Amino acid sequence: MQPDRMLLSGDEAVALAARGGHVRLGTGYPGTPSTEILEAFSELGGQAQWSPNEKVALEVAIGAAFAGARAICTMKHVGLNVAADPLFTVAYTGVQGALVIVSADDPGMSSSQNEQDNRRYAVAAGVPMLEPADSQEAYDFTLLGIEISERWKIPVLLRMTTRVCHSYTVVRPRPPVAPPPAPHFERDVAHRVMIPAHARPAHVRLREKLDAIAQWNETEGPNRVVEGTAARGVITSGISYMHVREADREAAVLKLGLTHPLPFGAMREFARAHGRTIVVEEGDPYLAEAALAAGLAVETKPDLFRFGELNVDRVRRILNGEASPEAKVPPGKPPELCPGCPHRSVFTALRDLGCIVAGDIGCYTLGVLPPFNALDTCVCMGAGITVGLGLRHVLPPEEARRVVSVIGDSTFVHSGITGLVEAVYNPPATGHLTIILDNGTTAMTGMQEHPGTGRSLDHGRAGKVIFEDLVESLGMARPVVIDPTVDTARFQSLVSEALASGALRVIVARRDCLLATSKIKSYEQALKQETCLVPIE
Repeated sequence: MQPDRMLLSGDEAVALAARGGHVRLGTGYPGTPSTEILEAFSELGGQAQWSPNEKVALEVAIGAAFAGARAICTMKHVGLNVAADPLFTVAYTGVQGALVIVSADDPGMSSSQNEQDNRRYAVAAGVPMLEPADSQEAYDFTLLGIEISERWKIPVLLRMTTRVCHSYTVVRPRPPVAPPPAPHFERDVAHRVMIPAHARPAHVRLREKLDAIAQWNETEGPNRVVEGTAARGVITSGISYMHVREADREAAVLKLGLTHPLPFGAMREFARAHGRTIVVEEGDPYLAEAALAAGLAVETKPDLFRFGELNVDRVRRILNGEASPEAKVPPGKPPELCPGCPHRSVFTALRDLGCIVAGDIGCYTLGVLPPFNALDTCVCMGAGITVGLGLRHVLPPEEARRVVSVIGDSTFVHSGITGLVEAVYNPPATGHLTIILDNGTTAMTGMQEHPGTGRSLDHGRAGKVIFEDLVESLGMARPVVIDPTVDTARFQSLVSEALASGALRVIVARRDCLLATSKIKSYEQALKQETCLVPIE
Protein backbone atom coordinates (compact mmCIF):
# COMPACT_ATOMS: atom_id res chain seq x y z
CA MET A 1 0.00 0.00 0.00
CA GLN A 2 1.39 3.41 -0.95
CA PRO A 3 1.82 5.84 1.98
CA ASP A 4 -0.16 9.08 1.91
CA ARG A 5 3.01 11.16 2.44
CA MET A 6 6.51 10.52 1.10
CA LEU A 7 9.81 12.39 1.35
CA LEU A 8 11.14 12.45 -2.21
CA SER A 9 13.62 14.28 -4.37
CA GLY A 10 12.21 16.05 -7.39
CA ASP A 11 13.65 13.32 -9.63
CA GLU A 12 12.01 10.59 -7.56
CA ALA A 13 8.73 12.49 -7.59
CA VAL A 14 8.74 12.62 -11.40
CA ALA A 15 9.41 8.87 -11.48
CA LEU A 16 6.58 8.16 -9.03
CA ALA A 17 4.15 10.26 -11.07
CA ALA A 18 5.24 8.58 -14.30
CA ARG A 19 4.65 5.16 -12.77
CA GLY A 20 1.31 6.14 -11.24
CA GLY A 21 0.35 7.87 -14.48
CA HIS A 22 0.79 4.62 -16.43
CA VAL A 23 3.77 5.74 -18.50
CA ARG A 24 4.61 2.75 -20.69
CA LEU A 25 8.17 3.69 -21.61
CA GLY A 26 10.89 5.90 -20.16
CA THR A 27 13.92 6.74 -22.30
CA GLY A 28 16.91 9.00 -21.81
CA TYR A 29 20.63 9.45 -21.53
CA PRO A 30 22.22 9.84 -18.07
CA GLY A 31 23.14 13.40 -17.22
CA THR A 32 23.23 15.19 -13.89
CA PRO A 33 20.79 16.34 -12.53
CA SER A 34 18.26 14.18 -14.44
CA THR A 35 19.81 10.72 -14.10
CA GLU A 36 17.87 9.48 -11.09
CA ILE A 37 14.47 9.85 -12.78
CA LEU A 38 14.74 6.77 -14.99
CA GLU A 39 16.64 4.80 -12.33
CA ALA A 40 13.82 5.43 -9.85
CA PHE A 41 11.19 4.71 -12.51
CA SER A 42 12.85 1.36 -13.21
CA GLU A 43 13.02 0.51 -9.50
CA LEU A 44 9.28 1.20 -9.27
CA GLY A 45 8.70 -1.37 -12.01
CA GLY A 46 8.51 0.91 -15.02
CA GLN A 47 10.05 0.05 -18.37
CA ALA A 48 13.09 2.31 -18.61
CA GLN A 49 16.09 2.24 -20.89
CA TRP A 50 19.25 4.22 -21.57
CA SER A 51 19.73 5.21 -25.18
CA PRO A 52 23.05 5.94 -26.91
CA ASN A 53 22.23 9.67 -26.82
CA GLU A 54 19.36 12.08 -26.20
CA LYS A 55 18.30 12.34 -29.86
CA VAL A 56 17.83 8.60 -30.05
CA ALA A 57 16.04 8.57 -26.69
CA LEU A 58 13.54 11.22 -27.79
CA GLU A 59 12.89 9.53 -31.13
CA VAL A 60 12.16 6.22 -29.39
CA ALA A 61 9.78 8.01 -27.01
CA ILE A 62 8.11 9.71 -29.99
CA GLY A 63 7.52 6.31 -31.56
CA ALA A 64 5.84 5.11 -28.36
CA ALA A 65 3.67 8.22 -28.24
CA PHE A 66 2.73 7.74 -31.91
CA ALA A 67 1.38 4.34 -30.89
CA GLY A 68 -0.93 5.91 -28.31
CA ALA A 69 1.24 5.11 -25.29
CA ARG A 70 2.36 7.46 -22.56
CA ALA A 71 6.10 8.10 -22.70
CA ILE A 72 8.65 10.17 -20.81
CA CYS A 73 12.11 11.18 -22.04
CA THR A 74 14.72 12.56 -19.64
CA MET A 75 17.97 14.47 -20.13
CA LYS A 76 20.04 17.32 -18.75
CA HIS A 77 19.85 20.74 -20.34
CA VAL A 78 22.69 20.31 -22.85
CA GLY A 79 21.13 16.99 -23.86
CA LEU A 80 18.21 18.89 -25.31
CA ASN A 81 20.65 20.44 -27.78
CA VAL A 82 21.30 16.92 -29.08
CA ALA A 83 17.57 16.15 -29.16
CA ALA A 84 16.53 19.49 -30.68
CA ASP A 85 16.06 18.13 -34.19
CA PRO A 86 13.21 15.73 -33.33
CA LEU A 87 11.84 18.15 -30.68
CA PHE A 88 11.05 20.86 -33.21
CA THR A 89 9.34 18.47 -35.60
CA VAL A 90 7.34 16.45 -33.06
CA ALA A 91 5.74 19.76 -32.07
CA TYR A 92 4.34 19.77 -35.63
CA THR A 93 3.39 16.11 -35.84
CA GLY A 94 1.84 16.01 -32.40
CA VAL A 95 1.37 12.72 -30.56
CA GLN A 96 -1.39 10.18 -30.20
CA GLY A 97 -0.62 9.24 -26.60
CA ALA A 98 1.34 11.47 -24.23
CA LEU A 99 4.93 12.66 -24.38
CA VAL A 100 6.62 14.47 -21.49
CA ILE A 101 10.19 15.65 -22.13
CA VAL A 102 12.23 16.43 -19.02
CA SER A 103 14.96 19.05 -19.36
CA ALA A 104 16.99 19.26 -16.13
CA ASP A 105 18.78 22.61 -16.26
CA ASP A 106 21.94 23.32 -14.27
CA PRO A 107 22.15 26.98 -13.17
CA GLY A 108 25.57 27.63 -11.69
CA MET A 109 27.07 24.75 -13.69
CA SER A 110 27.46 22.27 -10.86
CA SER A 111 28.40 19.61 -13.40
CA SER A 112 28.05 21.16 -16.84
CA GLN A 113 29.96 23.10 -19.47
CA ASN A 114 27.35 25.86 -19.70
CA GLU A 115 24.24 27.14 -17.89
CA GLN A 116 21.92 27.63 -20.85
CA ASP A 117 18.31 28.38 -19.98
CA ASN A 118 16.11 25.85 -21.77
CA ARG A 119 12.96 27.88 -21.33
CA ARG A 120 14.05 29.36 -24.65
CA TYR A 121 13.52 25.94 -26.26
CA ALA A 122 9.82 25.93 -25.37
CA VAL A 123 9.33 29.20 -27.23
CA ALA A 124 11.51 28.26 -30.19
CA ALA A 125 10.01 24.80 -30.65
CA GLY A 126 6.46 25.84 -29.79
CA VAL A 127 5.73 23.41 -26.96
CA PRO A 128 4.01 24.03 -23.61
CA MET A 129 6.34 24.14 -20.62
CA LEU A 130 5.80 23.39 -16.93
CA GLU A 131 8.18 24.53 -14.17
CA PRO A 132 7.87 22.85 -10.75
CA ALA A 133 9.16 24.53 -7.60
CA ASP A 134 9.47 21.47 -5.34
CA SER A 135 8.96 17.71 -5.29
CA GLN A 136 5.18 17.97 -4.87
CA GLU A 137 4.94 20.09 -7.99
CA ALA A 138 7.39 17.83 -9.81
CA TYR A 139 4.92 15.03 -9.10
CA ASP A 140 1.81 17.07 -9.91
CA PHE A 141 3.23 18.71 -13.03
CA THR A 142 4.36 15.37 -14.47
CA LEU A 143 0.76 14.16 -14.27
CA LEU A 144 -0.48 17.50 -15.57
CA GLY A 145 1.98 17.25 -18.44
CA ILE A 146 0.48 13.90 -19.37
CA GLU A 147 -3.01 15.43 -19.28
CA ILE A 148 -2.03 18.42 -21.41
CA SER A 149 -0.18 16.23 -23.88
CA GLU A 150 -3.15 13.90 -24.36
CA ARG A 151 -5.72 16.68 -24.45
CA TRP A 152 -3.98 18.76 -27.10
CA LYS A 153 -1.93 15.93 -28.65
CA ILE A 154 1.29 17.87 -28.16
CA PRO A 155 4.62 17.13 -26.46
CA VAL A 156 5.15 18.89 -23.13
CA LEU A 157 8.45 20.18 -21.74
CA LEU A 158 8.93 19.68 -17.99
CA ARG A 159 11.74 22.07 -17.10
CA MET A 160 13.48 21.10 -13.85
CA THR A 161 16.59 22.64 -12.26
CA THR A 162 19.36 21.15 -10.14
CA ARG A 163 17.90 22.39 -6.85
CA VAL A 164 14.43 20.97 -7.60
CA CYS A 165 15.84 17.68 -8.92
CA HIS A 166 17.97 16.95 -5.86
CA SER A 167 16.10 18.61 -2.98
CA TYR A 168 13.78 16.48 -0.84
CA THR A 169 10.31 17.69 0.09
CA VAL A 170 7.07 16.00 1.12
CA VAL A 171 4.91 14.53 -1.64
CA ARG A 172 1.28 13.50 -1.25
CA PRO A 173 0.58 11.03 -4.07
CA ARG A 174 -2.79 10.83 -5.77
CA PRO A 175 -5.01 7.75 -5.47
CA PRO A 176 -4.51 5.19 -8.26
CA VAL A 177 -6.24 5.99 -11.53
CA ALA A 178 -7.49 3.74 -14.31
CA PRO A 179 -4.95 3.02 -17.06
CA PRO A 180 -5.42 4.51 -20.53
CA PRO A 181 -6.41 2.33 -23.50
CA ALA A 182 -3.79 -0.12 -24.74
CA PRO A 183 -1.40 1.26 -27.38
CA HIS A 184 -2.62 0.94 -30.93
CA PHE A 185 -1.20 2.41 -34.12
CA GLU A 186 -3.52 4.35 -36.38
CA ARG A 187 -2.15 5.39 -39.76
CA ASP A 188 -2.14 9.17 -40.17
CA VAL A 189 0.25 10.17 -42.93
CA ALA A 190 -0.80 13.82 -43.06
CA HIS A 191 0.11 14.29 -39.38
CA ARG A 192 3.15 12.01 -39.14
CA VAL A 193 5.09 12.44 -42.37
CA MET A 194 6.52 15.95 -42.36
CA ILE A 195 7.06 16.67 -46.02
CA PRO A 196 6.52 20.39 -46.79
CA ALA A 197 2.94 19.85 -47.97
CA HIS A 198 2.07 18.32 -44.60
CA ALA A 199 4.31 20.52 -42.46
CA ARG A 200 2.75 23.82 -43.55
CA PRO A 201 -0.73 23.03 -42.20
CA ALA A 202 0.90 21.30 -39.21
CA HIS A 203 2.55 24.57 -38.24
CA VAL A 204 -0.82 26.31 -38.36
CA ARG A 205 -2.34 23.58 -36.17
CA LEU A 206 0.52 23.94 -33.69
CA ARG A 207 -0.12 27.67 -33.27
CA GLU A 208 -3.83 27.02 -32.83
CA LYS A 209 -3.04 24.51 -30.08
CA LEU A 210 -0.77 27.00 -28.33
CA ASP A 211 -3.48 29.67 -28.51
CA ALA A 212 -5.96 27.26 -26.92
CA ILE A 213 -3.47 26.29 -24.20
CA ALA A 214 -2.77 29.98 -23.51
CA GLN A 215 -6.48 30.64 -22.98
CA TRP A 216 -6.72 27.61 -20.69
CA ASN A 217 -3.66 28.80 -18.77
CA GLU A 218 -5.36 32.14 -17.99
CA THR A 219 -8.24 30.53 -16.12
CA GLU A 220 -7.32 26.93 -15.27
CA GLY A 221 -3.53 26.76 -15.46
CA PRO A 222 -1.23 25.80 -12.57
CA ASN A 223 -0.63 29.40 -11.51
CA ARG A 224 -1.52 30.91 -8.17
CA VAL A 225 -1.53 34.24 -6.38
CA VAL A 226 -0.21 34.54 -2.82
CA GLU A 227 -1.87 37.59 -1.31
CA GLY A 228 0.31 40.27 0.25
CA THR A 229 0.94 43.98 0.40
CA ALA A 230 -0.26 46.10 -2.49
CA ALA A 231 3.03 48.00 -2.44
CA ARG A 232 5.14 45.19 -3.86
CA GLY A 233 4.29 42.26 -6.11
CA VAL A 234 6.60 39.57 -7.40
CA ILE A 235 6.15 37.44 -10.52
CA THR A 236 8.21 34.27 -10.35
CA SER A 237 8.35 30.55 -11.17
CA GLY A 238 10.17 27.35 -10.24
CA ILE A 239 12.66 27.26 -7.38
CA SER A 240 12.81 31.08 -7.35
CA TYR A 241 9.36 31.04 -5.76
CA MET A 242 10.76 29.31 -2.68
CA HIS A 243 13.50 31.91 -2.33
CA VAL A 244 11.01 34.77 -2.78
CA ARG A 245 8.67 33.48 -0.08
CA GLU A 246 11.53 33.23 2.39
CA ALA A 247 13.12 36.54 1.41
CA ASP A 248 9.91 38.58 1.74
CA ARG A 249 6.82 37.13 3.41
CA GLU A 250 4.91 40.41 3.00
CA ALA A 251 5.09 40.70 -0.80
CA ALA A 252 2.27 39.47 -2.98
CA VAL A 253 3.40 36.76 -5.37
CA LEU A 254 2.15 35.52 -8.72
CA LYS A 255 3.65 32.07 -9.04
CA LEU A 256 3.58 30.74 -12.59
CA GLY A 257 3.51 27.00 -13.23
CA LEU A 258 2.88 26.82 -16.98
CA THR A 259 5.44 29.30 -18.30
CA HIS A 260 4.84 28.77 -22.01
CA PRO A 261 2.50 29.92 -23.29
CA LEU A 262 2.39 32.61 -20.59
CA PRO A 263 -0.86 33.90 -19.01
CA PHE A 264 -0.30 37.54 -19.97
CA GLY A 265 -3.82 38.51 -18.85
CA ALA A 266 -3.21 37.27 -15.32
CA MET A 267 0.25 38.82 -15.29
CA ARG A 268 -1.09 42.20 -16.44
CA GLU A 269 -3.88 42.20 -13.85
CA PHE A 270 -1.37 41.32 -11.10
CA ALA A 271 1.07 44.04 -12.15
CA ARG A 272 -1.70 46.69 -12.21
CA ALA A 273 -2.70 45.77 -8.66
CA HIS A 274 0.69 46.56 -7.17
CA GLY A 275 2.71 49.73 -6.90
CA ARG A 276 5.91 47.95 -7.86
CA THR A 277 6.13 44.58 -9.61
CA ILE A 278 9.44 42.74 -9.79
CA VAL A 279 10.19 39.65 -11.85
CA VAL A 280 12.45 37.22 -9.97
CA GLU A 281 13.80 34.29 -11.95
CA GLU A 282 16.91 32.17 -12.17
CA GLY A 283 19.03 32.33 -15.32
CA ASP A 284 17.96 34.37 -18.34
CA PRO A 285 15.38 37.18 -17.97
CA TYR A 286 12.88 35.04 -19.88
CA LEU A 287 9.78 36.03 -17.93
CA ALA A 288 10.84 39.67 -17.63
CA GLU A 289 11.56 40.08 -21.32
CA ALA A 290 8.21 38.52 -22.23
CA ALA A 291 6.38 40.74 -19.75
CA LEU A 292 8.10 43.91 -20.94
CA ALA A 293 7.46 43.01 -24.58
CA ALA A 294 3.77 42.64 -23.70
CA GLY A 295 3.76 46.16 -22.24
CA LEU A 296 3.64 45.19 -18.55
CA ALA A 297 5.13 47.63 -16.04
CA VAL A 298 7.61 45.29 -14.37
CA GLU A 299 11.17 45.49 -13.13
CA THR A 300 13.81 42.88 -13.91
CA LYS A 301 16.89 41.82 -11.99
CA PRO A 302 20.31 43.43 -12.54
CA ASP A 303 22.55 41.55 -14.97
CA LEU A 304 24.87 40.28 -12.24
CA PHE A 305 22.08 37.98 -10.97
CA ARG A 306 21.81 36.31 -14.37
CA PHE A 307 24.75 34.08 -13.48
CA GLY A 308 24.68 31.11 -11.12
CA GLU A 309 21.91 29.85 -8.85
CA LEU A 310 19.73 32.18 -6.86
CA ASN A 311 19.36 31.85 -3.10
CA VAL A 312 17.49 33.73 -0.41
CA ASP A 313 20.20 36.34 0.11
CA ARG A 314 20.53 37.05 -3.61
CA VAL A 315 16.75 37.29 -4.02
CA ARG A 316 16.57 39.66 -1.06
CA ARG A 317 19.13 41.88 -2.81
CA ILE A 318 17.08 41.78 -6.04
CA LEU A 319 13.93 42.80 -4.17
CA ASN A 320 15.77 45.63 -2.45
CA GLY A 321 17.27 46.89 -5.70
CA GLU A 322 20.85 46.23 -4.65
CA ALA A 323 23.26 45.92 -7.58
CA SER A 324 26.62 46.30 -5.84
CA PRO A 325 29.23 43.62 -6.54
CA GLU A 326 28.69 40.42 -4.60
CA ALA A 327 31.21 39.09 -2.12
CA LYS A 328 33.47 36.51 -3.71
CA VAL A 329 32.80 32.95 -2.63
CA PRO A 330 35.93 31.35 -1.10
CA PRO A 331 37.30 28.76 -3.50
CA GLY A 332 36.67 25.18 -2.50
CA LYS A 333 38.87 22.17 -3.03
CA PRO A 334 39.24 21.64 -6.77
CA PRO A 335 38.03 18.31 -8.16
CA GLU A 336 40.57 15.72 -9.20
CA LEU A 337 40.84 12.31 -10.79
CA CYS A 338 40.43 9.63 -8.13
CA PRO A 339 43.64 8.09 -6.70
CA GLY A 340 44.39 5.03 -8.80
CA CYS A 341 42.11 6.15 -11.67
CA PRO A 342 43.31 4.52 -14.93
CA HIS A 343 42.99 7.89 -16.68
CA ARG A 344 45.93 9.15 -14.63
CA SER A 345 48.33 6.93 -16.58
CA VAL A 346 46.90 8.15 -19.89
CA PHE A 347 47.22 11.84 -19.08
CA THR A 348 50.67 11.40 -17.59
CA ALA A 349 51.84 9.88 -20.88
CA LEU A 350 50.17 12.57 -23.00
CA ARG A 351 51.70 15.29 -20.84
CA ASP A 352 55.17 13.80 -20.98
CA LEU A 353 54.94 13.39 -24.75
CA GLY A 354 53.96 17.04 -25.20
CA CYS A 355 50.72 16.18 -27.00
CA ILE A 356 48.03 18.65 -28.03
CA VAL A 357 44.97 16.98 -26.51
CA ALA A 358 41.43 17.51 -27.79
CA GLY A 359 39.31 16.44 -24.84
CA ASP A 360 35.70 15.50 -24.29
CA ILE A 361 32.92 15.43 -21.68
CA GLY A 362 33.38 13.05 -18.77
CA CYS A 363 35.28 12.64 -15.52
CA TYR A 364 38.45 12.47 -17.62
CA THR A 365 37.97 16.17 -18.41
CA LEU A 366 39.73 16.61 -15.07
CA GLY A 367 42.93 15.78 -16.94
CA VAL A 368 43.07 19.53 -17.58
CA LEU A 369 43.99 20.15 -13.93
CA PRO A 370 47.34 19.71 -12.15
CA PRO A 371 49.39 17.62 -11.98
CA PHE A 372 48.55 16.60 -15.56
CA ASN A 373 47.64 19.86 -17.34
CA ALA A 374 47.08 17.61 -20.33
CA LEU A 375 43.87 18.82 -21.95
CA ASP A 376 43.70 21.65 -24.47
CA THR A 377 40.07 21.69 -25.65
CA CYS A 378 36.66 20.59 -24.36
CA VAL A 379 33.52 21.68 -26.22
CA CYS A 380 30.72 19.12 -26.10
CA MET A 381 29.98 15.40 -26.28
CA GLY A 382 31.91 13.84 -29.16
CA ALA A 383 33.88 16.97 -30.04
CA GLY A 384 37.11 15.46 -28.74
CA ILE A 385 37.47 13.54 -32.00
CA THR A 386 36.16 16.14 -34.43
CA VAL A 387 37.94 19.14 -32.91
CA GLY A 388 41.12 17.07 -33.01
CA LEU A 389 40.56 16.44 -36.69
CA GLY A 390 40.09 20.15 -37.34
CA LEU A 391 43.36 20.91 -35.57
CA ARG A 392 45.13 18.27 -37.64
CA HIS A 393 43.82 19.71 -40.91
CA VAL A 394 45.22 23.21 -40.42
CA LEU A 395 48.25 23.04 -38.11
CA PRO A 396 51.78 22.86 -39.53
CA PRO A 397 52.80 19.17 -39.89
CA GLU A 398 55.10 19.12 -36.87
CA GLU A 399 52.35 20.50 -34.64
CA ALA A 400 49.61 18.44 -36.28
CA ARG A 401 51.46 15.20 -35.48
CA ARG A 402 51.15 16.01 -31.77
CA VAL A 403 47.35 16.18 -31.78
CA VAL A 404 45.52 13.40 -29.92
CA SER A 405 41.80 12.98 -29.26
CA VAL A 406 40.59 11.42 -26.00
CA ILE A 407 37.01 10.29 -25.45
CA GLY A 408 35.27 8.11 -22.87
CA ASP A 409 33.46 4.88 -23.63
CA SER A 410 29.93 6.17 -23.00
CA THR A 411 30.71 9.43 -24.81
CA PHE A 412 32.12 7.50 -27.75
CA VAL A 413 28.83 5.66 -28.17
CA HIS A 414 26.90 8.88 -27.60
CA SER A 415 28.47 10.94 -30.37
CA GLY A 416 32.02 9.82 -31.08
CA ILE A 417 31.28 7.20 -33.72
CA THR A 418 30.39 9.79 -36.35
CA GLY A 419 33.70 11.51 -35.59
CA LEU A 420 35.55 8.37 -36.62
CA VAL A 421 33.42 8.20 -39.76
CA GLU A 422 34.53 11.77 -40.47
CA ALA A 423 38.16 10.71 -39.96
CA VAL A 424 37.80 7.90 -42.49
CA TYR A 425 36.00 10.11 -44.98
CA ASN A 426 38.23 13.20 -44.60
CA PRO A 427 41.52 11.92 -43.16
CA PRO A 428 44.09 14.58 -42.23
CA ALA A 429 47.38 14.37 -44.14
CA THR A 430 49.20 13.53 -40.90
CA GLY A 431 46.72 10.87 -39.83
CA HIS A 432 45.16 11.03 -36.39
CA LEU A 433 45.14 9.21 -33.05
CA THR A 434 42.00 8.67 -30.96
CA ILE A 435 42.23 7.15 -27.49
CA ILE A 436 39.02 5.63 -26.15
CA LEU A 437 39.13 5.70 -22.35
CA ASP A 438 37.05 2.60 -21.59
CA ASN A 439 36.37 2.32 -17.87
CA GLY A 440 33.32 0.11 -18.27
CA THR A 441 30.67 2.57 -17.09
CA THR A 442 29.22 6.06 -17.41
CA ALA A 443 31.23 7.16 -14.40
CA MET A 444 30.61 10.88 -14.19
CA THR A 445 26.84 10.62 -13.76
CA GLY A 446 26.85 7.79 -11.22
CA MET A 447 27.98 4.52 -12.85
CA GLN A 448 25.19 3.99 -15.38
CA GLU A 449 25.31 1.38 -18.12
CA HIS A 450 25.69 2.12 -21.83
CA PRO A 451 25.70 0.08 -25.08
CA GLY A 452 29.38 -0.75 -24.62
CA THR A 453 28.90 -2.54 -21.28
CA GLY A 454 26.57 -5.32 -22.43
CA ARG A 455 24.14 -4.50 -19.60
CA SER A 456 20.84 -2.62 -19.60
CA LEU A 457 19.64 0.16 -17.30
CA ASP A 458 18.70 -2.36 -14.59
CA HIS A 459 22.07 -4.14 -15.13
CA GLY A 460 20.50 -7.12 -16.86
CA ARG A 461 21.91 -8.66 -20.02
CA ALA A 462 21.86 -6.52 -23.17
CA GLY A 463 23.50 -6.38 -26.55
CA LYS A 464 27.08 -5.12 -26.47
CA VAL A 465 28.91 -2.85 -28.89
CA ILE A 466 32.50 -4.10 -29.28
CA PHE A 467 34.60 -1.01 -29.91
CA GLU A 468 37.39 -2.91 -31.65
CA ASP A 469 34.96 -4.53 -34.10
CA LEU A 470 33.21 -1.24 -34.73
CA VAL A 471 36.44 0.65 -35.49
CA GLU A 472 37.66 -2.14 -37.76
CA SER A 473 34.33 -2.17 -39.61
CA LEU A 474 34.99 1.46 -40.62
CA GLY A 475 38.07 0.37 -42.52
CA MET A 476 40.59 1.40 -39.89
CA ALA A 477 43.27 -0.83 -38.39
CA ARG A 478 42.01 -2.89 -35.46
CA PRO A 479 42.62 -0.90 -32.27
CA VAL A 480 45.23 -1.97 -29.77
CA VAL A 481 43.61 -2.66 -26.40
CA ILE A 482 45.77 -2.00 -23.38
CA ASP A 483 45.43 -1.50 -19.64
CA PRO A 484 47.43 1.73 -19.25
CA THR A 485 48.05 1.10 -15.55
CA VAL A 486 49.75 -2.29 -16.00
CA ASP A 487 52.45 -1.28 -18.49
CA THR A 488 52.73 2.50 -18.62
CA ALA A 489 55.95 2.36 -20.66
CA ARG A 490 54.31 0.26 -23.37
CA PHE A 491 51.26 2.54 -23.42
CA GLN A 492 53.48 5.59 -23.96
CA SER A 493 55.36 3.72 -26.67
CA LEU A 494 52.07 2.85 -28.44
CA VAL A 495 51.05 6.50 -28.41
CA SER A 496 54.42 7.58 -29.82
CA GLU A 497 54.26 4.97 -32.58
CA ALA A 498 50.70 5.95 -33.53
CA LEU A 499 51.60 9.63 -33.71
CA ALA A 500 54.62 8.88 -35.90
CA SER A 501 52.73 6.53 -38.23
CA GLY A 502 50.88 9.25 -40.17
CA ALA A 503 47.84 6.94 -40.23
CA LEU A 504 44.44 6.83 -38.56
CA ARG A 505 44.82 4.94 -35.30
CA VAL A 506 42.66 4.09 -32.31
CA ILE A 507 43.93 2.87 -28.94
CA VAL A 508 41.46 1.50 -26.40
CA ALA A 509 42.75 2.20 -22.88
CA ARG A 510 40.65 -0.33 -20.98
CA ARG A 511 40.41 -0.73 -17.24
CA ASP A 512 37.26 -0.61 -15.10
CA CYS A 513 36.62 2.48 -13.02
CA LEU A 514 37.84 1.72 -9.49
CA LEU A 515 34.60 3.00 -7.98
CA ALA A 516 32.56 0.69 -10.19
CA THR A 517 34.75 -2.44 -10.16
CA SER A 518 32.95 -4.29 -7.37
CA LYS A 519 29.52 -3.45 -8.81
CA ILE A 520 30.55 -4.54 -12.30
CA LYS A 521 31.83 -7.85 -10.92
CA SER A 522 28.57 -8.44 -9.08
CA TYR A 523 26.52 -7.63 -12.19
CA GLU A 524 28.60 -9.98 -14.35
CA GLN A 525 28.41 -12.73 -11.73
CA ALA A 526 24.63 -12.43 -11.64
CA LEU A 527 24.48 -12.69 -15.43
CA LYS A 528 26.67 -15.81 -15.36
CA GLN A 529 24.40 -17.42 -12.78
CA GLU A 530 21.37 -16.67 -14.96
CA THR A 531 23.10 -18.36 -17.88
CA CYS A 532 23.89 -21.43 -15.79
CA LEU A 533 20.35 -21.87 -14.50
CA VAL A 534 18.61 -24.86 -16.04
CA PRO A 535 14.80 -24.84 -15.96
CA ILE A 536 13.26 -27.77 -14.05
CA GLU A 537 10.30 -29.39 -15.74
